Amino acid sequence: MPTTAITGSASGIGAAVATALRAAGHRVIGIDRGNAEVIADLSTREGRDAAIAQVLELSGGVLDGLVCCAGIGVTAPSCGLIVAVNHFGVSQLLGGLEGALAKGSNPAALVIGSVAAIRPGTEQEPMTQAMLDNDEARALDIANTLGEPQVAYACSKYAITHHARRLAATWGAKGIRLNVVAPGAVETPLHDASRNDPRFGDAVRAFVAPLGRNGHPEEIAALIAFLQSQQAGFIHGSVMYIDGGMDAMVRPQRV
Repeated sequence: MPTTAITGSASGIGAAVATALRAAGHRVIGIDRGNAEVIADLSTREGRDAAIAQVLELSGGVLDGLVCCAGIGVTAPSCGLIVAVNHFGVSQLLGGLEGALAKGSNPAALVIGSVAAIRPGTEQEPMTQAMLDNDEARALDIANTLGEPQVAYACSKYAITHHARRLAATWGAKGIRLNVVAPGAVETPLHDASRNDPRFGDAVRAFVAPLGRNGHPEEIAALIAFLQSQQAGFIHGSVMYIDGGMDAMVRPQRV
């Protein structure tokens, strides 16, 4: 029975992934702020260290899978919190659990990115570079000073996607697959909070994919379950958009 750790397992996409992987025969170690095997706050270095330690204890130091679903959106209390959870909450767990994955059977890790990462100019934002430099204090300071949650969210998702991609060569050499799934709008509590926010609600409701609807957590989970399976054994370092055609509509020239 493969053992897989899932962050954000208590709701939304993470909960759907936990259900799908359990159905596929995985032993799931859920990580969340409540209702999970590991209770942790991934917004701080100390919270992430505690989560890593607990996962290593529960798994016996051996993991076959890791799915990083935990994330927060534009309704977060601060822009720095968005950056802390969405980028550093993922990058630190990837680093802290790499050794356990290397000991696993056909190990695979996956990061939830976002179609929001394609926002024009995101790669040039100073906070993006600070994230890629692993300078958390600077990244949070820039994000909070700018005070634009939608920019912080896009940058955090771009940076963690970039980070995962540049790990692909070294992780592949160790036999660990690592991919990114980039959803569009998905019917989750996170999306619902954004849709009902007086600042961002109109923009969120206007963000309609060519298929004319939002995605469902179970659809995202089905793709993740495949990517974590041996059937996807040659898929590594890839970014999979599951966005109802939004990326194709916005960037038709992308190949």
